[in-house]
Amino acid sequence: MQKRQHSREFKLMVVRQVITGQKRPAQLCREYSLAESVLSRWRKEYQERGEAAFQEPASGSPSTDAQRIAELEQFCGQLALENTVLKKALQAMRSGGGIS
Repeated sequence: MQKRQHSREFKLMVVRQVITGQKRPAQLCREYSLAESVLSRWRKEYQERGEAAFQEPASGSPSTDAQRIAELEQFCGQLALENTVLKKALQAMRSGGGIS
């Protein structure tokens, strides 16, 4: 099965019709032969990014790279914190003292 690609303008047009209440999601899915999951994904992206939705990020741009690095550093910090908590819990369980 071939994966269809829709233009940014098409996606915006469809999502705007749902957001404004012009048409119901099921109606648009039938009309344009879209899966409900596709339309849901488009709506989510539009809600998160607004009019900037559906634009391809510029690959290798400094701002995108810096943002990705910041996200990964935050994720690593979160994992390190969770690891510390789990180690303390395991140590407490082994010593029979329970979690404190």
